Amino acid sequence: MTIRVLGIDPGLTRCGVGVVDVQASRSAKLVHVSVIRTAIDMPLEQRLLAIGTGIADLLDEFQPSAVALERVFAQHNVRTVMGTAQASGVAMHAAAARGLAVGLHTPSEVKAAVTGYGAADKKQVATMVARVLGLDELPTPADASDALALALCHAWRGGIGTRVTGGAALTPAQEAWRKAEKSAVARRLGT
Repeated sequence: MTIRVLGIDPGLTRCGVGVVDVQASRSAKLVHVSVIRTAIDMPLEQRLLAIGTGIADLLDEFQPSAVALERVFAQHNVRTVMGTAQASGVAMHAAAARGLAVGLHTPSEVKAAVTGYGAADKKQVATMVARVLGLDELPTPADASDALALALCHAWRGGIGTRVTGGAALTPAQEAWRKAEKSAVARRLGT
């Protein structure tokens, strides 16, 4: 059985997208990889429209069974987090409109799935993605490589129909992430 997954590394300026076909044996084949780009001087709504249209076009063209998306996490740069969250929302909307499950994966979970080490750097991830997919060169930019890593992670961790939200089983990394998120919220609320 083959699973086709669209991986999305969300961002406003560069949104990495990658489609892979993964066999039950875990062997994988590259179907498509690219980056949806928007100019920083475009109005926000136009940037989101461009990202949404690009993702919708990919979903329609490649007909994936599932979508894998990087879980948005709090960084020190609120502006970056907001843009990433907005791009993520657009991606989730496009997938949901087509009845596709969306798997949310933490960066450390993806790194661990692809390299075996949750703190791997971007070059290590790109190297393993290239090796797994049999590519002659590392996928660039990092957004493209990250999107492919997300797709591989999702396929290897259950793939079709699995949701990391909505009550489905969580991996240990996702469980730890959820616990940390709840703890952070509780601290902010003073409870």
